[in-house]
This record gives sequence, structure tokens and C-alpha cells, in this order.
Amino acid sequence: MQAARYGTIIDRVIPHSASRSSELVRDLVLVVCGGALVAGLAQISIPWYPVPFTGQTLGVLLVGGVLGSKKGALALALYFIVGALGAPIFTEQSGGWDIISGATGGYIIGFIVAAAAVGWLAERGADRRVMSMIGALLLGNILIYAFGVPWLATWDPAGDGVAFGWAQAYKTGVQPFILGDLVKLAFAAALLPAGWALLQKTGVGKKNEEDGPKAGLL
Repeated sequence: MQAARYGTIIDRVIPHSASRSSELVRDLVLVVCGGALVAGLAQISIPWYPVPFTGQTLGVLLVGGVLGSKKGALALALYFIVGALGAPIFTEQSGGWDIISGATGGYIIGFIVAAAAVGWLAERGADRRVMSMIGALLLGNILIYAFGVPWLATWDPAGDGVAFGWAQAYKTGVQPFILGDLVKLAFAAALLPAGWALLQKTGVGKKNEEDGPKAGLL
């Protein structure tokens, strides 16, 4: 049996349009804004070799939870493509394929999958309760590491055919980030349900929700 789809908080705040062209513009703007949010949070960083501490993960989780699976994944795919093409939107205003093929490329790829997964769960009501949102965001974090850590472990920093290794990947690419990830997860898990509670209290977009969710073009 297919799970019910409720839509995300953005569908309540910015209702869908009956016009196909307006709906496309709406979705494109949201995708661009999602990518821009992650790019902005990427500049909040603390140097750490070879994976810096950044605000990117928070942005990925929020974008997925707010925009939903398709637009969330597209926003992070846009971030990946624009950054890989050389735009200085990765951490410390870096960009280019060297970043993707380097130590952190796997994490950036994982962002796309994580946003899609968190968005899929948010579309089915996970973003309306703190505990269910914690589960969704925890899954998102795990998916980021599922792509990032193997990539880091097989990374060849000196170009001499010697991989970075699994032990070092865990020591430098997972362990130092656990506490920070838990803090970001708790913040995002509280923020979205709080947003829903505020909308419920104020009645913003209530008619749109009562009319039922509509699928956007993206």
C-alpha cells in the first residue's frame, strides 16, 4: 500500500499554481534558492584536514525537508554541477572538478541522495513531529557518510597509488563530526515541526493544505 503524501512546509507557505508556467517558475526558483542556501552555509567553515567542518550538512537536511524529494535532490544536483564547473560555491569559495575528485567529493554526491531521502519522508509527514524528523535526518546523515567515507578511504592524496585508508577515513572524516552533526540534526529536527506548529496557529496556507497536495513540475 502506498504511503500517503502530505506535501512539505513549502507547499503550505508558497501554494502551487494552476498555471503550468507559473508552477515551473516557482519550482525553479525554489531549486535555485535551495542550492544557494547550501552554498552559503558551505562558507561557514573551520579548517580540518582533509574534510573541513562546515554548515553544509545543515543546509542539505533543511533543503530536503523543506523542498521535498525531487526539488531537494535537484537543488543539491545543481549545487554539485555548478561547483564542479568551477563556480566558487564549495567550502572556502572553492570550485572545480578537483574538489569532486578529491577528499570531499563523496560527501557532495551523498548530499543529493540525502536530500532526496529526507524530502521523501518529509512529504509523508515526518517533518511535522520532532521524533519522526530526527529519524529522517539521521537517515540523511547516514547516507552522506555512506557515500563520503568510502570515497575518502579510496582517495589517493599523494597521487602515488596509496589510498588514504579506512582507518584514517573514519578518524578524520567521521569521528570529529559526530557531535556537530548531532547538534545540527537536533536544530533541524526542532525547526521544521516548530514551523508547522506556527503555520497551524496562524492559519497561513491552510486552505491550500485542505485542498490536498499537488505535484509540482519538478
